[in-house]
Order: sequence, then C-alpha cells, then structure tokens
Amino acid sequence: MRNFILIIRRFFNLILFFILEIICFIFMAKARTLQGDDLLSTANMAIGLIYQKKSDLVYYISLDKMNDSLMHENARLRLAVSNIKSLDTLSSYKVSKELYNTDTTVHEVRFANYKYRTARVINNSVNSVNNYVTINIGSKEGVARGMGVISGTGLVGYVVHVSNHFSTVLSIMSKQQLVSARLKDGTYGFTSWDVEKPEVFIMKDMPQEAKIYKNDSIYTTSYSHLFPPDVLIGTVDKVYINKRNGQKQLVLRPATNFRKLMYVYVVENIQMPERKDLEDSTTKAK
Repeated sequence: MRNFILIIRRFFNLILFFILEIICFIFMAKARTLQGDDLLSTANMAIGLIYQKKSDLVYYISLDKMNDSLMHENARLRLAVSNIKSLDTLSSYKVSKELYNTDTTVHEVRFANYKYRTARVINNSVNSVNNYVTINIGSKEGVARGMGVISGTGLVGYVVHVSNHFSTVLSIMSKQQLVSARLKDGTYGFTSWDVEKPEVFIMKDMPQEAKIYKNDSIYTTSYSHLFPPDVLIGTVDKVYINKRNGQKQLVLRPATNFRKLMYVYVVENIQMPERKDLEDSTTKAK
C-alpha cells in the first residue's frame, strides 16, 4: 500500500493531466460544435475499426452458416422471380427504370425510386432499451442519416450516425421507434417494440371489425419517410381484445432474427428530398 501511495505521489502531475484531458474530450464530444462533431466522427471511426476486426473473426468462423442463409435467400428470390414470370402482362407495358448494377465494388442496385447498398453487420446489440447495429459502409459509399435498413427477411431500422467508412443503425428493437404498418387488408397502424418481452412487437388500437388471424403478415407503409413500402415487419402471433375500448392489440413475431443478423441492405429513397421539401413547404403554408 505504501509503495502504491509513493507511485501516486511520484506521478501525480501526469495522472492529473490525463484525467483533465479525458474530461476535456468528454465536454468537447457533448458540445454541438465543429470540434465536437470531428471528435465524435474520429471516435466512431476508431470504434468501427475495432468492430471490423472482431467481425472479421466472427465472419470467418460463421462462413458455413452465412452460405446456408444466402442459399435460402437465393431460393426465395428465385421463387419470387418465377412467380412474376408466370403472370400475364401487357406486351406494350414499359418499365420506367430497369434493374441494373451501378457499382459492382459497392454492390449498389437501383430499382424504380430506390437504391439498395449491401453492408455487413460488424456489431449488434439486442439487450438494451435502444439497440444499435454497426455496419461496414459509410459516407464514402453514399450512406446518409435517415436511410432505411432492411435484411433479407424483413425490417431492421434506419441510419442515425455516419462516418467515412462505418454507420450506426437504430434498430426497430428500440423504445424510441414507432413504425408505420399495415395489415393485409390495408388497415393502418403503428408497431412498437415491447421492452419487457424483447422478442415481440406490439400493434395497438386495431379496429374490432378488422379480420386478423394468427400468422398474418404485417408490412411497412408508403407513409414512412424512412422505409420503403411493403417490407415485412413481422407476423401475428396473438390477438387480444382491449376490454376498455373493444379494440384489438396484436403481438407480432419480428421477421428479422436480430441475434443472427449478418448482412443488411441500406435503402435510399431517391425522391425523398423532393417529397420532404414539398411536405415541409405545405406545412409552413398552413
């Protein structure tokens, strides 16, 4: 104990210097200044690199599972394509924009009004009140705040922070996020995550006359600024009747397995800036 006290006394000035430096960095990071933003960006990049190395090791160990997952997704896409080809279409019908690869290095695909960029998950939390996913692409690859993120099976979240080469995504497994959703008959509502039961989502205040059955699919709507429409959110597991108002409450199983999330698609709505400007100007004109 005496030796420890002597060491503290000997290096007191140096220890005090480092403590004050840490306090200064914390204040700078919390301050909404240019220096604070730069510091946060640098910290995100450093943390992203650490996550990247950890992810590389997990990625190597999990190659067999990922191959199985990709094979299942390819089979699902092939089935979807075959179903589309079997439909009767008008020979004079013309698609406004074709499906094509724009950059094979970034894996960017454009279809209609959306761009899809593939990304690998390098960190993922599932046990917090607000959960986040870190992905290995950032502003250098065209990712920006507010872009939606989906998986091969369903909805994931939206981008909240971006550095040059990494991005963090606020998961729909978050108390902060409500998702505009619809039933198969077109009835609209909102889904939210149940913090007390992390593996389920809740959809409240559905009309009593709505015909809802177990395993019905719940999709995103076109009302959202964040997500493309018709992305699977989850399926109905249970239906309850609220005795106070007679409306139905749905318990949903999420379509995305967040505990096994490895690859995602970052979705850019090309027309969203125009739509948002119009809606903002309309709101101001009222």
